[in-house]
Amino acid sequence: MSNPPSSRVDVTFPPAWDPGREIVLDPGSPEPLYFQVSRQLQHAIEDGRLPAGARLGNEVDLAASLRLSRPTVRQAIQTLVNQGLLVRRRGVGTQVVRTKVARPLRLSSLFDDLAGIGGKPESVVLANGVEEAAAEVAELLEAPGLTHVRRLTRIRSTDGEPLALMNNYLPDGVLDPTDGELREKGLYQLLRSAGVRLHAAEQTIGARLATEEDAELLGEEPGAALLTMQRTTYDDSGRVVEYGWHVYRASRYSFNLALTNGPQ
Repeated sequence: MSNPPSSRVDVTFPPAWDPGREIVLDPGSPEPLYFQVSRQLQHAIEDGRLPAGARLGNEVDLAASLRLSRPTVRQAIQTLVNQGLLVRRRGVGTQVVRTKVARPLRLSSLFDDLAGIGGKPESVVLANGVEEAAAEVAELLEAPGLTHVRRLTRIRSTDGEPLALMNNYLPDGVLDPTDGELREKGLYQLLRSAGVRLHAAEQTIGARLATEEDAELLGEEPGAALLTMQRTTYDDSGRVVEYGWHVYRASRYSFNLALTNGPQ
């Protein structure tokens, strides 16, 4: 796609890279325009045309260069931020943080982790059904036009003792599990079996005190310490396929994180 000189992007790229010239969009393709942009930017990062440290211009200029709406460009950039290829920095802008795509994350569910260490994971299914998507749920799943979601609620136990209360939202149509499947397999195992290619996740870990309902479900005392986790999981196209919010008994569970030096 050619662009008028006045629409050129103010971008810190190698001289050979010009998004307005290099990114080719096909409005007739079933592939969304935002994904066409993110895919081609990703290829430029992978093959070194966009090296680590390269900065994108602002969204307004990039949208003008590509003759796209600003929300479309924002979604394309956010997809790569979610995948760990770009980072937004105050005072700097959007910047490439890797020259190669990291190996797809082998995301695992608690069920998989427990089975992997020789435990005997068990699940009690409290909810498994499709419901209308409230606006805040659609926002969590990063799908503004979403009308229905599947909600899952399970108690996860190991060796007969409750360990965690698991809640998940999935866009309707991604997975249609039976209660029996949810009792016998982990959610990520079911997603992979359905052909979903899990790629990355954003996760937040916190803590709170057990409510009376928590205590009854998890076999704890009201006010006992609980660990909390919220996770948004993306497939290899950048689509959100699952949002989870879970609570764990702090007396029986801990998170173990490996930390490495990142960009300074």
